[in-house]
Amino acid sequence: MPQPSAPRKTQGRPPRISREEIIETARRIVDEGGVDRLTMRRLATEIGSTPMALYHHVRDKEELLVLLLDDYAARTLRRPELPAHPRERVVVAATAVHEALAACPWIVEVLTADDLMSTTALWFVEQIVDGLVECGLSPDLAVHGYRAIWYYTAGEIVVRTTAARRRADDDRATYREQVFADLDPSELPRLAQVADHWAPLTAEDTYLDGLRALVNGLLAGR
Repeated sequence: MPQPSAPRKTQGRPPRISREEIIETARRIVDEGGVDRLTMRRLATEIGSTPMALYHHVRDKEELLVLLLDDYAARTLRRPELPAHPRERVVVAATAVHEALAACPWIVEVLTADDLMSTTALWFVEQIVDGLVECGLSPDLAVHGYRAIWYYTAGEIVVRTTAARRRADDDRATYREQVFADLDPSELPRLAQVADHWAPLTAEDTYLDGLRALVNGLLAGR
């Protein structure tokens, strides 16, 4: 007599995931391997779900990066006490952004795309633009001024971070060090004069000095 077949096991539903879990896991992936290592497929694997399940919470990787930016800004950006003088407000607001981003350089790799912006950080942008307007720039020129300040800030962090990472990965003399060790004083007298301490000079943290010079140049004559 034929035995009744065993009941077929039904496929269980994938575990329910939250946006908070998605952000936390994505942040860990980026912290460990950088933005390039973050993909929707890898994120789903790390969570123990499927890419399709993620799309119920985030539209695509770009939206995920925006969420990461807002998460990071909400956790690290602290609104400083602003001075009364608008020129100093610009400097203080930009410095606060620089300090937060320098502590987590992968953020800059995202922001340099120039089309992703954290809404949490807009307060700092407002202070910079408003300060420049209060100092005499038109709103349009103030936006240009903010862009120059942002490019300087992001560029300084990118260059410094990339150089530090390269030195950590390879202790051999850099190409620049090799070139500077053999400069011709008759052709490049000033560079030859400082060649032996060029590296420590350029490694100094001069962000604030450069920022003040930039702001003063933007507001020259005002």
